[in-house]
Amino acid sequence: MYDPMRCQNFNFSLHLAPFVLSALVSTGADDSNPPHPVKTRNPRVTGELVRRMLPRRIRNLRKIVVQNSFASLIELGKFKLPFRSFSTNSTCKELPRKLKKSERKPWVTSVNELKCKARLQKQARQEVSEITLRPPENGLLVKGLVPFAHEVYAARAKLFTCVSMVVKSTIIYSCRLCGEVHVGHPPHKIRTCNVTGSPASKEHVWEIGGVEHVLPLVESFHLYDRLGRAVSHNERLQVDQIPAIVELCIQAGLDIPEYPTRRRTFPVYNVAGRMIDFERRFPKYDSPGKDINAYGFWEKRNQSSENKSMHLLADDVQGFAIQGMEAWEKMWLGASKLMQKYAVQTCGYCSEVQVGPKGHRVRNCQAYKHQMRDGQHAWQEATVDDLIPPVHVWHVRDVQDGGPLVNGLQRYYGKLPAVVELFAQAGANVGENYVAMMREDVAVPGLDEEKWVV
Repeated sequence: MYDPMRCQNFNFSLHLAPFVLSALVSTGADDSNPPHPVKTRNPRVTGELVRRMLPRRIRNLRKIVVQNSFASLIELGKFKLPFRSFSTNSTCKELPRKLKKSERKPWVTSVNELKCKARLQKQARQEVSEITLRPPENGLLVKGLVPFAHEVYAARAKLFTCVSMVVKSTIIYSCRLCGEVHVGHPPHKIRTCNVTGSPASKEHVWEIGGVEHVLPLVESFHLYDRLGRAVSHNERLQVDQIPAIVELCIQAGLDIPEYPTRRRTFPVYNVAGRMIDFERRFPKYDSPGKDINAYGFWEKRNQSSENKSMHLLADDVQGFAIQGMEAWEKMWLGASKLMQKYAVQTCGYCSEVQVGPKGHRVRNCQAYKHQMRDGQHAWQEATVDDLIPPVHVWHVRDVQDGGPLVNGLQRYYGKLPAVVELFAQAGANVGENYVAMMREDVAVPGLDEEKWVV
């Protein structure tokens, strides 16, 4: 297609190039034959020093003019390259970096914003006036998020069922020393085992893993009253610990008889920084022990999960993978929506999670500098990855190839969450959110060709 503006700019650059090049030569850009010798007392001053004395724009002008003229020739089709051109603007996403033991998790909200917020709250507490609270800060439920709580809980049960069925046909490996996970056979040969007790070659010591390595369990203390006081160290054995994603669903409106929780009908007021609750602590209609069978509720839960899995064929591995991928995305998106309103806390140095507006006071942290904190956790705002940890594994492009991933080609491989990689190898389509992490657009060279890669 003819573009007059492009041709006009091209002709102008061609006419301008000789004059600019001659000007650069006259200013001493050519070291071999300088037209005007520089008058100086030091005979060692050469054209290189003269070039350094010039402004940076003049120094780079020659390169810019030549590159623009060359690019214009290529665009107009008057000059053909004898080789293929590749774009340097890759769509690959940077792979997640594993934090060191001494590093703290990145803050969701910056420290300056937290300090400013704390300063405003301190000023508000000094005034004896009511502070307006909105759900769920006032103890009431967000009615619009109650359906999401039920969807996330149902998606979690469906996800575990699908993973347990797909695992039967796909081998999962786990390193005995560092805990790294690999999905598929054979395991990779990438030497990234760098922990205490690992061999000098940094090779992994693989063993057969299971569902707990693909979907690690993150527990949280179950709170009867989410606005009540935090769990103390002496109460750590008296309060139940349940999966954190289940606790989030319960606080968002899901009712499970085995884990009773307090549902308020009247809001809580905040006056001068103190919470005032006009509702009775244990109303007459609130019966925490009602409809709880102390011996049979585990059997009821197993029967319900088995009934759900009866709708799928046991040999349809791809069907389980497709439904499991949908359940994973639904659970992840639903949890992110719930966490926008319901606060979740995590330790900045370890994987401890507490669902609620504040963390517990149990002194069981054994991470970096826990002695200075007397074993208490360094609580901060959590993300979805803290609640549902995506165990990143190396992505295997061709499962039928049979060859392991080698250490020399590590920078050409992509990564995926272990659940997504498990379902992808079983035949499910990967969503657009993970395409950049897979690095499918990067060509993996051979070991004999890697030294020629620029």
